[in-house]
Amino acid sequence: MNLKMHKFVTFFGFYAATFVAASSAAVWDVGGDWYQSLNQPSFTPPNWLFGPVWSTIYLLIAISAYRISYSKRSPWKAPALALWSLQIALNTLWTPVFFGAYSLGSAFIYIGLLWLSICALIAATFKVEKLAALLLLPYLAWVSFAAALNYAFWQLN
Repeated sequence: MNLKMHKFVTFFGFYAATFVAASSAAVWDVGGDWYQSLNQPSFTPPNWLFGPVWSTIYLLIAISAYRISYSKRSPWKAPALALWSLQIALNTLWTPVFFGAYSLGSAFIYIGLLWLSICALIAATFKVEKLAALLLLPYLAWVSFAAALNYAFWQLN
């Protein structure tokens, strides 16, 4: 396989992982009757906003991983990719806990762990490739907002 094809397959693999995380929303009744029956925090965004925001963030997450994987050698490269894997796993798990198990408190724990893993990922990635780390900042900002939203739902319900 030539380098160009290898790079394409690598990016596609990372994007496929983000697609799996995103597709967990299709399995559960995200935004459905149960969610609509909850007491909504005053700062809950409209449902239509989540799709475009997450789609953009998932693309940035995949680009960041791709940039890490093709960056120069660094002792932080393997830890960064391991943290990338951890955060995508935690990201994938949050949806079934919140929307499948209806466990707002447990979902808050998962999103807290996700937030910590993103912080660690950004720190490790910054030592490997600065642009790859910067691409993750919107993700951290959105998950920070989502954690506040999750907490508010938990407290109101």
